[in-house]
Amino acid sequence: MRLTQLSDYSLRVLMYLGTKPDRLSTIQEIAAAYGISENHLMKVVHRLAQHGFVETVRGRGGGLRLKGRADEIRLGAVVRAVEEDFNIVECFDDGNTCRITEVCRLKRILNQALGAFLMSLDGWSLADLVQKPKALADAFAIDGRRDD
Repeated sequence: MRLTQLSDYSLRVLMYLGTKPDRLSTIQEIAAAYGISENHLMKVVHRLAQHGFVETVRGRGGGLRLKGRADEIRLGAVVRAVEEDFNIVECFDDGNTCRITEVCRLKRILNQALGAFLMSLDGWSLADLVQKPKALADAFAIDGRRDD
């Protein structure tokens, strides 16, 4: 199974914000820290805001920050919120045309594995990912400059 880029970037945005809980961050600085497209991050931030993981502040001096505490943001909840679907094989899809669906046990087994995967993520919070904020902040530094 492979998560989409949306999940990857969502978790990375939250990690960045988790290292800077006392200030607003911008999409531009997050994009620069990771070396990824601002356009991609705009979609990511929009989705995170829709689901209540981040708060956005408009206008001059605006930006974004975590909406809740890092220990309250469960990784499983983030992945469930941002992934479009979990159709890891054809038989998970409404348009399934597989001829052996009625007798095949694969869907049940994979569904159980998917549930275990998400349940495992539920056991971890954003706080677990940002336990060493200084080390992460140093890794975000561009050309040796820190932005905090």
